[in-house]
Amino acid sequence: MTAAFVQSQAPVTLLGGAPVETKRLREALALAPVLVAADSGADRALAVGLTPRAVIGDLDSVTDETRSRLDPATVCEIAEQDSTDFHKALSNIEAPLVLALGFTGARTDHELAAFNVLARRPGGAVIVLGAEDLAFHAPPQVALDLPVGTRVSLFPMAPVTGESTGLRWPIAGLDFAPDGRVGTSNESTGPVRLSFHGPGMLVILPRAHLTPAVRALSPAPPG
Repeated sequence: MTAAFVQSQAPVTLLGGAPVETKRLREALALAPVLVAADSGADRALAVGLTPRAVIGDLDSVTDETRSRLDPATVCEIAEQDSTDFHKALSNIEAPLVLALGFTGARTDHELAAFNVLARRPGGAVIVLGAEDLAFHAPPQVALDLPVGTRVSLFPMAPVTGESTGLRWPIAGLDFAPDGRVGTSNESTGPVRLSFHGPGMLVILPRAHLTPAVRALSPAPPG
């Protein structure tokens, strides 16, 4: 197996090319300090005075000026067109957690493609950050310490069932599917515990609850 281009013991912030507020980027970097750019995310990083540790993608959207400023040793160019730059980047990052921003809020097809990639990665902790919300692919079990009244939406990307505690409308006995029942606009009655019988469920929370999401998905410390 080929080693990942980026191997980090610290969480990674993965920056895409869609518009991102600098404040939001700084918030992500406070939690995931290693910056990696996917394709034209490199332009956005340099524009705010940040140099990514690595740039991954087909590089068809990176400007010539940006390419001239990058250390070639930090560039992982993948020419194939069968996958998105988000997929290329995630496939070449080995880290305990990835916070991905700059992949939502611009083109709808790009945003849907990002969620498609997220749903096909049952392993690894990846949180996609938008302007208002965050989303992650639920592991088999996840515990979220949320205040009462927090919006918790569940969107299936495949047929999936599960159980819950701490939700106003429990999910036990429900059959979720992308062309059937979805779980938008549920809400917490306190700390939330979710378990699922298979992969495919995206959990969507207000972005204000990024820290509990990070805690929920971060690997437990050894010992």
